[in-house]
Amino acid sequence: MQGIWLKRTVWGLVLALVLAGAAWFGRPQPVSVDLAAAASGPMEVTVEDEGKTRVRHVYTVSAPLTGKVLRISHPFGDQGVSLHVGDQVKANETVVAVMQPTSPAFIDIRSREELQAVLAAADAAVNLADAEIRRIEAALEFARNDLRRAEALARTDAISAKGLDKAKLDLETNEAALASAKAQRDVRRSERASVAARLIDPANASQQSNPSCCIQLRAPVTGRVLKIVQESEGVVLVGSPLVEVGDPLDLEVGADFLSTDAVRIEPGSAVRIEGWGGRPIQGKVTRVDPAGFMKVSALGIEEQRVRITIDFSDPPEAWSRLGHDYRAIVRITVWKSDAALTVPASAVFRSGEEWSVFAVQNGRAQLTPVKIGQRNNRAVEIKSGLSEGDRVVLHPSDRVANGTRVAQRENH
Repeated sequence: MQGIWLKRTVWGLVLALVLAGAAWFGRPQPVSVDLAAAASGPMEVTVEDEGKTRVRHVYTVSAPLTGKVLRISHPFGDQGVSLHVGDQVKANETVVAVMQPTSPAFIDIRSREELQAVLAAADAAVNLADAEIRRIEAALEFARNDLRRAEALARTDAISAKGLDKAKLDLETNEAALASAKAQRDVRRSERASVAARLIDPANASQQSNPSCCIQLRAPVTGRVLKIVQESEGVVLVGSPLVEVGDPLDLEVGADFLSTDAVRIEPGSAVRIEGWGGRPIQGKVTRVDPAGFMKVSALGIEEQRVRITIDFSDPPEAWSRLGHDYRAIVRITVWKSDAALTVPASAVFRSGEEWSVFAVQNGRAQLTPVKIGQRNNRAVEIKSGLSEGDRVVLHPSDRVANGTRVAQRENH
């Protein structure tokens, strides 16, 4: 009888151990999470966008009249101008472009036939004027001889005074007629030359053009060539841009920010210029335009943008490698504090109508409402709800709820 009870006792102990082990291994395990502590320190809020460097004062040399501009950046410089982007130019001395008159336009067949007929009529008019001059010259010679005879007769009183006056009048009349006929011939010759000029072949005109008959356009300021708009030879209209000139050291940065960000930016705000290929450059906002404009984004979205102008705070040695129209990323500080209580932005989430975090207390996650202030893409300012040193859960998953046991995830 005693042996039976002993066996039952042993089996009971074994069963109790098995049940205790099952309960131990079947209990809920703590959820592994990433933790961070609320810390007090410096914090700043920035807005960023893509910007572009530009020379503050760009001077555009334009065509003063319609004509043919010779090739700019010619390799030999005997025809045109040997000028390249980046070349140094001096105000009122360096020739940046040369212009010549344009060649005449082509004439259609009917217009050419009409002009040739007009030219033939002009030739006939010139011949008619020559014949008229010869007739008047003959009459003038006769009048001179008649006057000499009248003067000889007048000395012997063989002719009346009226006859002598009549001979003088005929001479003066023929002299005036000769001058009029010569002037008329000059008119006919000019008319013929005008018609002949309208018949000039454009191919022959380009070969006979006088290279010295040109206009030289000089640099308006001392600086460097920033852009050659019209590099090849061609006919340009009056006012067409040819060359852009400016001082590369007179540089600033322009960026188009969303109007919702621009209202937070003030002149004098600190700027950090990055993403240009070198070390970050310090700058400051010099101007916020009072008017915005619409700009279509790469996704086809219409956005209201505001132009922000930024000047460099660092010395020129820090940004001397930048040039006109270089790309850069600008970060403008809109808020800054030296002692702000912050937690990582990934710890804060919406819970109903308020912001909350999972604060860790005694190994368990506690849903804690917080009041936040400023925030950026890395941290959030905590106004109330947490104290410095409190640990919070980062990136809480759906496995974490109020009261869930949590443990720090080991970093491998």
